[in-house]
Amino acid sequence: MKKKYFGTDGIRGTVNQGNINGEKFFKFGLAAGTHFTNQKKTKQIAVIAKDTRLSGYTLEPALVSGLTSAGMNVFTLGPLPTNGLAMLTKKMKANMGIMITASHNPYYDNGLKLFGPDGLKLSDKIEKKIEGLIDSKTSKHLLKPKILGRVKRLETANIDYIKILKSNFPKNFNLKKMKIVIDCANGAGYKAGVKLLISLGAKVFSIGVKPNGLNINERCGSTYPNKIQAAVKKHKAHLGIALDGDADRIILCDEKSKIIDGDQILAMLAKRWKSKKLLKGGVVGTLMSNYGLEQFFKYEKIKFIRANVGDRYVKEKMKKYHYNLGGEQSGHIILGKFATTGDGLLVALEILFSLRKGKKASKAFSMFKPVPQILENIFVKNKNIINQSKTKIAINTAYKLIKNQGRLLVRKSGTEPKIRIMGESYNKDLLKKCIQIIKKTIY
Repeated sequence: MKKKYFGTDGIRGTVNQGNINGEKFFKFGLAAGTHFTNQKKTKQIAVIAKDTRLSGYTLEPALVSGLTSAGMNVFTLGPLPTNGLAMLTKKMKANMGIMITASHNPYYDNGLKLFGPDGLKLSDKIEKKIEGLIDSKTSKHLLKPKILGRVKRLETANIDYIKILKSNFPKNFNLKKMKIVIDCANGAGYKAGVKLLISLGAKVFSIGVKPNGLNINERCGSTYPNKIQAAVKKHKAHLGIALDGDADRIILCDEKSKIIDGDQILAMLAKRWKSKKLLKGGVVGTLMSNYGLEQFFKYEKIKFIRANVGDRYVKEKMKKYHYNLGGEQSGHIILGKFATTGDGLLVALEILFSLRKGKKASKAFSMFKPVPQILENIFVKNKNIINQSKTKIAINTAYKLIKNQGRLLVRKSGTEPKIRIMGESYNKDLLKKCIQIIKKTIY
């Protein structure tokens, strides 16, 4: 199902280019508001949160204008992690929730993620329906002045979100003996992240908590783990936590300054949940999940299935097969027991809860040895180059070479103008050769 506006995780692009401008965001708001209007409800409610990008001040009013023009009463929450928005959408019994963010992308990009009344990201089917409304005649959906929606700022969103997170754990749970470094990427989690850990008694060293609208994800956060590694070493911390721009991803750093990615987090949580009889069904990973993780689950007799890249596709598989744990190597981890989407802070709490009796992170996360993996992200002007005959021939050649000795995955990025190449094999020289064959045709 080819879509015009929505990618693997909402709508995303460069500000004031293409679809990321005030005019389009008005139409996005009007279309989403029109779709989610529930005639049985006496009050139509939409909830909006955002990350810390400067462009949010441009795009949010346009979105609000579209929603109120469709009759939605809008609550704006300010900077808040994506799952905080999802949780409050559900708690407030809203028709819908919208997160204004470009996640891990640089400051000059922005976008949005849409959530339904259940706190879940939208299916391809619903996104397609909204796209149809976006491209329909605007005047058809504009309501009469008397029934336009109203707007109200909710100042307690971060506090409410923290309360929900803490309610999932025993009241006596505390982190009084722990030193923790947290990197909030100058993004949506810069308020909630530090407040949450301090409220539990941890000694906190913070990075990326001074957003200026232009420094989100800039040499910090989950896509730049070097910073948290250095900080953990400097402060002799028990654990390092790195979030991305909208705080739905998490990358960890153990007390020895070793980086722990999403695959290792999934392995640890799955084994722990299985032993506590909390794991339902099995685990959902993605096409990018390391083959070593798959072998680990096989050894542990834990069912494992792969979804397309994107945490909403992970969630869809979890829902279909009634699994309650899934995630991506990049750090999108969905704890189905507590949440409907990825939440870096929630995952951090679950991990810290497991370490509360003094267990070292380095021991907790030595679950499996990853198969050597190479990731290449190639900037392109047109992502459809992947469909050209010369590229297809190169990919097939590489696939044949690596067959029975590893695996290759070549795909379009759903969020950036990039072609992503992932390869895994114990034969590193062969792997490099195969990747080079493909790269030559793309450059």
